[in-house]
Order: sequence, then C-alpha cells, then structure tokens
Amino acid sequence: MVSTPKERGFFFPAEWHPHEATWITFPHNDHSWQGDKLSQMYPEYFALIKAISQGEKVKINVNLEALKNFILGELPKYDIDPQQIELFIRPTNDAWCRDHGPAFLIKNDSSERLIVDWGYNAWGGKYPPFDADNQIPQAIAKDVALAFQSPGIIMEGGSVEFNGKGTVLTSRSCLLNPNRNPHLNQEQIENYLKDYYGVDQVLWVSDGIVGDDTDGHIDDTVRFVNENTVITMVEPKVEDENHAVLAQNLSELKEMRLLDGSPLNIIEIPMPEAVVIDEFRAPGSYANFYICNAAVIVPIFDCPQDALALDILSQLFTDRPVIGLSAREIIWGQGSFHCLTQQEPKAAL
Repeated sequence: MVSTPKERGFFFPAEWHPHEATWITFPHNDHSWQGDKLSQMYPEYFALIKAISQGEKVKINVNLEALKNFILGELPKYDIDPQQIELFIRPTNDAWCRDHGPAFLIKNDSSERLIVDWGYNAWGGKYPPFDADNQIPQAIAKDVALAFQSPGIIMEGGSVEFNGKGTVLTSRSCLLNPNRNPHLNQEQIENYLKDYYGVDQVLWVSDGIVGDDTDGHIDDTVRFVNENTVITMVEPKVEDENHAVLAQNLSELKEMRLLDGSPLNIIEIPMPEAVVIDEFRAPGSYANFYICNAAVIVPIFDCPQDALALDILSQLFTDRPVIGLSAREIIWGQGSFHCLTQQEPKAAL
C-alpha cells in the first residue's frame, strides 16, 4: 500500500515560508471576464505579476503561443523584468491557479518536495469545461521534476488555510457541499486533509461571503498571519448581507483551540464597501491577499476601508511590506489575488 505524504513526513507550509516561485495561469476566458472586461483587468493583473516578480520567479501557464507573444510584448510596458518570468505553453481553461494548481509539500530538514494533485471540478461543475485545468498539477510536476500523488478527490486551494504548524482552517459550506465529494462525510474529508496536507487538526467555520461562487472559500474570510493569529473579515453594517455569516464565523473562531490548547489570536478587519458592478455584487474582500517573498499584496477597491485594512495588515506583517493594488476590474471575475496565485515553496534545506 502506498504511504501518504504525511506518513513520509511531508506537509504544506504556511504561505509566508520562502518561495521558489509563484505559479499563475494567464487569463483568456471571456466567460469569466466578458467582452472588454478581460482587457480592462489586464493592467491590474500585470501589476500583480510585477509586484510578485520583485522577489521571486513568476511561472505562467499560457494557453497558446499567441498569448505567450502577447505577454512578452506587455512586460516592457509594465517595467517587468523578463528574467523573472517563465512561460509554459499548455492548454488551460481559466485563471484560478489557487484552485487548479498543484499543492507543493515540503519535509523538515530535507531538500525533498512533493506535489499533491487534487482533483478539480470548477467548484462543483459550475463552469465547464475544466479538463485542461485539472491536468495542470501533473504537468507542473513534470516541469519541476517532482513526484506527485493523486488523492482522487476534489479539493481547491482557496478552500484551505494553513498555519504551517499542523492546523488547517476550512469551511463547511464548501468542503461539505455535495457538489464536491458527495461520497465522503466530514470525518473522511478531515482524514484526506490530514493525510495529504500533512496536518494534525482541521478547524471549521460555517460559510463564505456574498458573491463568492466557490460556495464559501476560506481565503475570502479568515487567514493566518502567523502560527497562532488570524485575521477575520467582519461587516459592521447589520443590514448588510454579509453581517450575520461573518459574525457567525467570528463566534466560531473564538471557540477554537490550537493543538497546544491555546485560543486563536483574532484580528478583525472590516469589509470594503459592497463592490457592485453591472448590478452584480462581487466578492470583494481584503482577506484575499497574497503573501509572496517581496510583499503582502492586498486587493483594494477604492473605498474608505482600504486604508484601515492596509494599516492593520502592516502592523501584523513586519517582515515584508504590505502593498495595496487595485482589484476593481479583477474582482468582476469573482476572485482576486490569492485566487489567482499558487506558491511554490523552497525546500526546507
């Protein structure tokens, strides 16, 4: 019987662990950004690439040769060092590399790394086709010459949040949704998380925010900023649709205990003003930040709460700058910076 990653000492490190690179999948699907919205989001997307590239390679899954040529032509316009960019031509369906990309595991006191190839079904089959994106982890494993292991169930990177010390946070609304793994109960899903992410503890909140078509990904609501501290989004306006669910999550977080029995240190961040575009409320949230080598990159939405969110996060992340980048165009696709990225951590040695 094949041993699990956990049995072999592998685990998924916290996002602040040093990165070898960041993987992204270049957007081309005009179902996610319809009409001229795709071209309108490109300046924000290239700003994200530039910010990441200041401290690590950006490895990009590119659907076609013509798209590769477009990217190479755009890099000088945004003053992006082409030496920091690596392009890989392969079929892709959409841009959400957090969810369809590989999960890179490391091992303490070792140079070994491993890729976990979770199944991907576009958030419960909502947006077919997704077959090309489902193949990306194995293709990347070949690119970086790493072994991979396939658990055989559906899992998305945006649905799980790690402290790097044995704990994963997730949401019932997503991982227990019958559109993912209807044959598995909560205990069985927890066992998969423990075996294939190398964790010892699974903590659950209830739900996600309005406009989130992923059924409540954790990366829009609660994030670790160190091994015992989380930020959680709150909505002060009682009349707002997000108020009750975020209050419920906060209540649940207060009852949680880490492996050593200690409570979470919880920092509240108010939600941005509702981001409504073409009568659609997008899932705008400051929790969808991305921690890379050079910075913590926070989506901002041109509203008064932006400055407060950046100030709170700057006090929490003291080892690298916290920068706000506009995500008003990107968010129309129902995701932001964390959803678009997947880190490739450096080996422990």
